Amino acid sequence: MKELNTKRFRIGVDIGGTFTDGTLVDSSTGQVITSKVLTTPADPASGFISAVNKLLGVNNDVEPGEIEHVVHATTVATNAIIEGKTAKTAFVTTQGFRDMLEIARQIRPSLYDLQFEKPAPLVPRQLCFEIPERLDAKGNVVTPLDEKALAKIVDQIAETGVEAIAICLLHSYRNPDHEQKVGKAIKAIIPDVKLSLSSEIVPEFREYLRASTTVINSAVTPIVSTYLASILEKLHSANINSELLVMQSNGGVYPARSASESPVFMVESGPAAGAVAAASLGSALGYPNVISFDMGGTTAKASLIRNGQPNITKDYSVGGAAQSGDGAFGGASGYPIRTPVVDLVEIGAGGGSIAWVDSGGALRVGPQSAGADPGPVCYGLGGKEPTITDANLILGRLDPSYFADGEISLDTEAAKKTIHKHCAEPLGLSIEAAAHGIIEIANTAMVNALRLVSVQRGHDPRDFILMGFGGAGPAHVVRLAEQAGIPQVLIPAEPGTTSALGLLVTDVRMESSATLIVRADQVELSRITDEFERLEHSGRLAHSSAASASGEPIFERAIEMRYWGQSFELSVPVPDRKTINDDWMSDLIESFHESHDSAYGFRADDEPVELVNLRLTTIGKIARPQLRKLDIINPDIKVAIKGERPVYFANESSQGGVISTTVYNRQKLPPRSTFNGPAIVEEPDCTTVIQPSWSVTVDDFGNLLVENNQ
Repeated sequence: MKELNTKRFRIGVDIGGTFTDGTLVDSSTGQVITSKVLTTPADPASGFISAVNKLLGVNNDVEPGEIEHVVHATTVATNAIIEGKTAKTAFVTTQGFRDMLEIARQIRPSLYDLQFEKPAPLVPRQLCFEIPERLDAKGNVVTPLDEKALAKIVDQIAETGVEAIAICLLHSYRNPDHEQKVGKAIKAIIPDVKLSLSSEIVPEFREYLRASTTVINSAVTPIVSTYLASILEKLHSANINSELLVMQSNGGVYPARSASESPVFMVESGPAAGAVAAASLGSALGYPNVISFDMGGTTAKASLIRNGQPNITKDYSVGGAAQSGDGAFGGASGYPIRTPVVDLVEIGAGGGSIAWVDSGGALRVGPQSAGADPGPVCYGLGGKEPTITDANLILGRLDPSYFADGEISLDTEAAKKTIHKHCAEPLGLSIEAAAHGIIEIANTAMVNALRLVSVQRGHDPRDFILMGFGGAGPAHVVRLAEQAGIPQVLIPAEPGTTSALGLLVTDVRMESSATLIVRADQVELSRITDEFERLEHSGRLAHSSAASASGEPIFERAIEMRYWGQSFELSVPVPDRKTINDDWMSDLIESFHESHDSAYGFRADDEPVELVNLRLTTIGKIARPQLRKLDIINPDIKVAIKGERPVYFANESSQGGVISTTVYNRQKLPPRSTFNGPAIVEEPDCTTVIQPSWSVTVDDFGNLLVENNQ
């Protein structure tokens, strides 16, 4: 009798600015296979399928039918907004509010910058339309919807040839009836248009934030839906017909079908994957408090994980200057979105970040990047300007013949020439000193990012372990820990593709909300019960459509609260009680006081508390691959030594900063072995630089635990 095939695999693909990373995990054994290919900016889907095909080519035993699901993280939505390549979109709102997108908010990201200009609205004024209708703040009809005026406006919109329409009527979060009627009228005349209703996307108060979120959703829907359709077509051509899941900004995943309809939830898809990977791996290894540092070819991302969970925020903007921090002014320079996002700081410092000398004669690094096309000068693909990768190569930290598993041969002489021309000669420095300056300037910017997510949030970075990954992260992370005063660093196995692995260690998550805006001492508790039950019913329906989620859904409830009279609220998990009663409310209010004290340093027990929004997260659990222990074949660390080479380390020796450094092959490092820095650890997808005065221990799973000996 023929044995049934029980092999099951999962694939994760993360498209970055420079490289596209793929991960194949055996669901039963935990074995991990990775791939890394250059990103194809003109057609990201091509890079996606190249990474998948490379994975399947490495492991010829995998049959397409054995793949449980494919998970994808992408920045296609963000790039469309940043590059101004969104779809032609119309905006429909209540009469008198046509200029809502133009007026936006009366705040600025830099208070004294007289040259600051708000980004142009995603929808020009001539494509903004008003409809005679009005609801009050309780959802009652003040002015009935004018059906005749609506018919004329729909005809006007049809003549504009727009691809998408965003509808945001005043107070529709209380009563969606008018929005639904407008949507139905538009679909009857323009059936193929992509339609977004604010009462479905983000049913919360604050008109401009709700309108901005809905407009962003509409503006990127045609682009994202076309892109995901292309991905699915390429997967089907490869006979992979399993479910395609997409990473959300909140660290969960949702089906591609949902992503095509509500892409605003995946704006920060790529960066979230790295934070999820760090949280999962840290918890599994006994490190629930982690600072995640993900450095790729274009950007570096830092996030803070406490008790195994990344911090989630809703104060986020896309398409503007880099911002950080919760609160009223977080991300004021771009287009605000009111969907849950992993709280992280992202800066323009990656392996491809360009070094340049400004008009004042100061050496600068980034935010411009050489990306994948043309890439750093040393790639030999047409790059002309010096980058961080070129500097690392000159300092001896990279092996020119062993980069990307030898698939890319690095040109050291070309790197020296470009740094001499653009940096060393203008500054009167040696090539090595200029290269070292490039690295240290980039490191300083990245240390500031680490402090933004830790010290600025009220956390001591010394209480956390720093986890470094990404193609360029391990080359910098130990030096960053040294400068930030963090005593321990963790370099995961396969660090170059950790973000792609993060796609496979998360769950299906679906967010929903309802606005209350009522004082805690005046609310009817039955109303809270009814609203949560309504949200849970919707969550169950959404969960049933996710093929990869197993078992019953799990619900996480939270309430956004504030002191009466405040403008901004804090999210507080609800008490773990079966019944919503007076004791439940007392526990909830006390939790809010404690959260306020933690966030702002004080509590006001005598002030009335207001309940603003109810939030429900529906979680569909996905079985996670287990960590795989390595076999100890040869316990002698000498088998991993590849040789020695001179490496420049910040004047650490009397030889002008150059030290003869041992180079290790990471794939041959025995579990539980130890060695001291300075050292270089090489593997196919990245290089790890161990600074002097640091020691390394290899754990049972192949992770590197790096500790400061001083």
